[in-house]
Amino acid sequence: MSSILIQNIRAVDTECDKVTDVLISDGIIAKVGNNIAESADTVIDGNSLVLMPSLFDMHVHFRDPGLTHKEDVLTGCAAALAGGVTGVLAMPNTKPPCDNPDTIRYIIDKSKDTGVEVYPVGCITGGMCGNGLCDYDALKAAGCICISDDGRPVENAEQMRQALELSNKNGLLVASHCEDLNIINGGIINKGETSAKLGVKGMDRASEDYITAREMILASSVNARIHICHVSTEGSAAMIRFAKSRGVKVTCETAPHYFMLTDKLLEKRDADYRMSPPLRTPEDVRAIIDAIKDGTIDCIITDHAPHTAEEKADFEKAPNGVVGLETSLAATLTALYHTGEITLNKVVELMSANPRKILGLEVPSIREGSAADLVIADINRKWTVDPDKLHSKSHNTVFKGMTLTGKALVTISKGKIRYDER
Repeated sequence: MSSILIQNIRAVDTECDKVTDVLISDGIIAKVGNNIAESADTVIDGNSLVLMPSLFDMHVHFRDPGLTHKEDVLTGCAAALAGGVTGVLAMPNTKPPCDNPDTIRYIIDKSKDTGVEVYPVGCITGGMCGNGLCDYDALKAAGCICISDDGRPVENAEQMRQALELSNKNGLLVASHCEDLNIINGGIINKGETSAKLGVKGMDRASEDYITAREMILASSVNARIHICHVSTEGSAAMIRFAKSRGVKVTCETAPHYFMLTDKLLEKRDADYRMSPPLRTPEDVRAIIDAIKDGTIDCIITDHAPHTAEEKADFEKAPNGVVGLETSLAATLTALYHTGEITLNKVVELMSANPRKILGLEVPSIREGSAADLVIADINRKWTVDPDKLHSKSHNTVFKGMTLTGKALVTISKGKIRYDER
């Protein structure tokens, strides 16, 4: 395997922030220090750049199998690498749903040579529609580390309680998409001033807050772990903060659009700004930022959800979802780091270390002996998001036309350069 020497770079992980040289050999970090003299096959000048452990996005949709006109494993992995991401948790709402070992193995096999570790999420219930609990032992044996009926909650609370109870035995993380579909009842954007102004049905925040509370109550009743997906409301953040203070084993995530954007954008009647849960209010945005800062929110994810331009053309009938793998680091740096809300060490914690810790995976760091899973970024580079230049098959990004500050330039997976924008 070829060696890489990165010289004079600002190296940042959860504990360090220093200018140094880093030598990579045989897939690991062989040496960290000043003025490394060893020769290498590739030498990178790191002056004015930042080296961080690569990102892990624990909430993506790769649409494979069955919906590959939107995305597939290969294009999804290409988008991930362009964003500095070398590991993902791929949600199970494929066709067929990921409720059996064969589908799990298919996804893992297809991703094998991409440089991205793809972990397929198994369904909690058969077909993701409440048709009995899946065979979790078989899913785990095939490579599954997490289960979810993502895109919808498990409607039967007793089924969800049973799944959580079993998770104590099988070790699978249970993740929940917290939106009560009966409360949403056909709503397409956040219920509030904007939905009223547009004359469209709104999605009441009670849908998220109610299921969030339910899942934590159920998890607490059986002393199990629960992971709350894409937190977007002030109420959910407050309840999770309280539950954590009471010892409930809850972790949670949010996405950049929830701490950057509000539902005012929907006044454009552009379905590229529609996702589930929806963009909320300025008060919710501030609450999500505060929950990130105080540790209530553990991870920043993308909920990368590709849809074609044709599907997104009709504002009221379009499916919900936005892509985000190639903009997540840039958006986080823009909204949270460059505004002084959090440090670079905290960025690494939220986007690299915590997702892996929650899933029980090895956490890369910038230390000798660590796996060389790294991203080199220019954190001060300003660039305008052009949807046509994204590596994803679909271009439905909320950041289109926006100028962001910070960009992943080089992504290294297991010691091999997998993406290089230079």
